[in-house]
Amino acid sequence: MTREKKNKGAWGEDRAAELLAREGYRILERNYRCPLGEMDIIAREGKTVVFVEVKTRSSERFGPPQGAIGPQKQRRMTAIALFYLKGKGWLGAPARFDVAAVSLGEGGGKVTLYKNAFDATGC
Repeated sequence: MTREKKNKGAWGEDRAAELLAREGYRILERNYRCPLGEMDIIAREGKTVVFVEVKTRSSERFGPPQGAIGPQKQRRMTAIALFYLKGKGWLGAPARFDVAAVSLGEGGGKVTLYKNAFDATGC
């Protein structure tokens, strides 16, 4: 991954975290890593644990950002979420998956939050 792409991704994650905070989410983790992979943001909205994937795109040449979360990514996110919840002793807690789509354009970027973007899958 190029430095420019990493910087763009980090910038998008920062904007997404800012939006989540404004929306009342409490950020628990950023760039959470475990043996199964990485989760961009883990937060709480009320009693619900929210696992957030952030996708940043500078154009829609390859489709909108939220379109990049296919079945394989959903299965991986589900596995990471279960690993996290089990490690915290929160397996009974309500949880969901959100997607923050960051579209870069002139004058900055736009963050669109898709709540409950998909159901847990593959486990």
